[in-house]
Amino acid sequence: MTSASIISDAPLSELIRKIETSSVADRDVSAYALAFVRDGVITGEGPTTTGRVHFSRALDADDAAWCVRILNAAANTNEPVSRAEAETLFEINKAATERSDDGRFDDLFAKAIVHHAAAASGLPVPPRSVALSPETSIESWAPTTAVGVNTEVLEWIAGQMRGTRRNNRALAALVASLIGAATMPLAHTLPNFLDLGM
Repeated sequence: MTSASIISDAPLSELIRKIETSSVADRDVSAYALAFVRDGVITGEGPTTTGRVHFSRALDADDAAWCVRILNAAANTNEPVSRAEAETLFEINKAATERSDDGRFDDLFAKAIVHHAAAASGLPVPPRSVALSPETSIESWAPTTAVGVNTEVLEWIAGQMRGTRRNNRALAALVASLIGAATMPLAHTLPNFLDLGM
């Protein structure tokens, strides 16, 4: 059995305990924990929906709170958001066709994706507790020019956003401006979400 399959077979409570008490970051464990939230959003069932009425394809304040708790766990606080975590957040965003969380997930989602993109490009990012906080403006730390931003990361984000029924305006505007500044050929291939940034 691989370590990934052992982690994926662990109950949510064990994954949460590991990321909230460990002194060593394991962002794969966080991605697996986020997958429980994704599955709860998709089916309306599971450990993240226990004790409340939850409809399939819906995201509520408790779902957003689970994401906040997982992403800000002690083990990860000084680590940038990983690709695996970002992918799972994109899956949650796509799955949740109904929202009743007062925009908390959208704010967290945009900040987490930009945190990943900036860090993957080698740019400095603040700790998650600062960057992902609802009190912190994304514009206060996110890159505002394409200098140093890895175009492969931007292409990956653009690919994730393409075909999504519900795009995040803050993320789309930021990525559109970075792509536009980074490379015109890439920007030319993404007219759908470039329009969202206007």
